[in-house]
Amino acid sequence: MNSASGERPLTDGVPARVTLTLPDAQTVEVRLYERLRTTHGHPWRYRVGVPAWTATESGVEAVEYSVWVTDRELQPIGGVDLSAVPTHRPAEPLPPPQPSGWVVRPDPRRRGGTVVHDAVCPEATGGGKEMGTLEALDALMRPGASACHECCAAEILIPAVELGKGYG
Repeated sequence: MNSASGERPLTDGVPARVTLTLPDAQTVEVRLYERLRTTHGHPWRYRVGVPAWTATESGVEAVEYSVWVTDRELQPIGGVDLSAVPTHRPAEPLPPPQPSGWVVRPDPRRRGGTVVHDAVCPEATGGGKEMGTLEALDALMRPGASACHECCAAEILIPAVELGKGYG
């Protein structure tokens, strides 16, 4: 599988299986690649590989998206050893973690509109509220809201909103 996020390769540690809870309360087994202790926000962030599908010219193919999540979205799987997963603490020389989550900012092109960005999007800097995926989906469903096409917000959140239609 490929890493679709452009982050570090997914092979730089020994992955362990864990369960990720999705915004609609479904669970999926993912691979835990590393743990990072932070000094801000949630004290621990976890880089996981989430299985997904992507459209290609010849059909669809399996991919793996690398994302950072908090402990609120993860649960260990009984009997799975997590001790080999790399764990980084602030004393270790690491680049700062990329924020996980989403940011909603006013739309500069449309009065009263908002734009949902991935928290690492350059367009998300300078204000806005960092939030989890469920809050971002709620914000995207409000009148006048759109998802940023410069980051992964449109690619990830719009399909989730489409899947949720008819269940509300």
